[in-house]
Amino acid sequence: MKKNINKIVVSGGNGRFATVLKKTINSKNYYFPSKSQMNILNLNSLEKYLKLKKPKYFMHVAALSRPMSIHDKEISKSIDMNIIGTCNVVKACEKFKVKLIYFSTGYVYPGTKGNYTEKDSVNPINKYAISKLGGECAVQMYNNSLILRIMMCEKPFIHKSAFYDIKTNFIFQEDVAKMIPKLLNKKGIINIGGKTQSVYNFAKKFNDKIKKTSGKKIFPPNPSMDLTKLKKILSV
Repeated sequence: MKKNINKIVVSGGNGRFATVLKKTINSKNYYFPSKSQMNILNLNSLEKYLKLKKPKYFMHVAALSRPMSIHDKEISKSIDMNIIGTCNVVKACEKFKVKLIYFSTGYVYPGTKGNYTEKDSVNPINKYAISKLGGECAVQMYNNSLILRIMMCEKPFIHKSAFYDIKTNFIFQEDVAKMIPKLLNKKGIINIGGKTQSVYNFAKKFNDKIKKTSGKKIFPPNPSMDLTKLKKILSV
């Protein structure tokens, strides 16, 4: 399959991040198929779309994320979308020799000590993170791939309260979108995020009416990541 070196297919074409990506970058070389055009739960649908578009890159953003409780209450949906769907993406990319960029989560780290590097052991903190790590396992079987462990949220911060006792590396979707061109040709695993701080301190900068709340019953205290690798890439 002869590829157009500039073509990038993005799964979850109508999703939150894809919508931001369309507005942030020059999207003429990006393709954002709807579910009816490309269904990641249908391998044949995936293969037909890749055969048609002949991309060099596949950015796998489509996932089941919120509400977090859905991964406890509807396990089948979580497995289908985040694990089986990702397995199909890996199979299709391998068949057509397409570079795969997989959006994972920083919540695959244990969240106890913080400042996790890409080489640290993983121990997902909830079932959402377990499902994303399941996807990672499939992606790592394909050598021509990149895993982005991201702590990403919408702008403006959508919640009325924020955790004062949980440290993380939240970063807005717009800022992640701007990084994509420098990440496309990397491989392995890269942590993606912003400054390490409490969720409350992050949110307060953009909404001084945000209320404090505790997250200790929901999350471990410090799932923050070391961003040294990312900073080196972005500085070039």
